[in-house]
Amino acid sequence: MKFKTPAAIHPETPRPQPFFWPVRVYYEDTDSGGVVYYANYLRFLERARTEWLRAAGFEQDELAARHQVVFVVRSVKIAYLKPSLFNDTLQVSVELVKVGASQILVAQRVMRGPEELVTAEVQLACVNATTFKPVRIPKAIMTRTGTIS
Repeated sequence: MKFKTPAAIHPETPRPQPFFWPVRVYYEDTDSGGVVYYANYLRFLERARTEWLRAAGFEQDELAARHQVVFVVRSVKIAYLKPSLFNDTLQVSVELVKVGASQILVAQRVMRGPEELVTAEVQLACVNATTFKPVRIPKAIMTRTGTIS
């Protein structure tokens, strides 16, 4: 699938600003060494994407009920750069990178202050909520997430 950047879709529209979501590291997020267990970063990334959609006015269950779509993760490319520890306060970002008819690519970062701890590229597919077959991203979602104006 060929992607287009948001600017390529509408050149007069500036690229959407990154979305940030705060996360505190709880004891349950850590391993026996007190470091965040690597798989838990995927949960942090997921929470930030959910809140990004919520900030645009969409709840996950509403997407399925009203628009008959859900977003599923198609692929994740992740790099673990530095550890985070119990009780750290983190910021998780979501930045729209590319958009296709039925796919979105977002860049995500987990930060502790100015330190970059984790980077990820997450490819999301928009699928029918019943059949799980790829479908076009509804225009309302594209408009409210800053993908089109």
